[in-house]
Amino acid sequence: MSQVDWSQTSRDDAERAARRSELAQALARGGMEGVQVLSLESAETVLTPKRRELIETLRSEDVESVRDLARRVGRDKAQVSRDLGLLAEHSIIRYEEAGRMKRPCLVQEHIIVEPI
Repeated sequence: MSQVDWSQTSRDDAERAARRSELAQALARGGMEGVQVLSLESAETVLTPKRRELIETLRSEDVESVRDLARRVGRDKAQVSRDLGLLAEHSIIRYEEAGRMKRPCLVQEHIIVEPI
């Protein structure tokens, strides 16, 4: 039976997070502002085709609310809300509140997956 060295795993995770941060900073220095670098594992889990469609719609259109976004992509509002919730958990989107409406917005303009 093999054992997991959790201290090594934590160090590896911290090193990978530091490399993602360095990559984002290097891209910014090279003129590519507004970059978020996701871990490979997060990207595999989070960036499904339907969620990528939401991201692209938010990037290219002026969306007023969750309901408006759902209408634009032709999906149920509850499904879109769940997908947006997961994107918010991973800091890909945030909500701007305007009265009772929540307007989903991208946190960064570009999303990049860490290199393997």
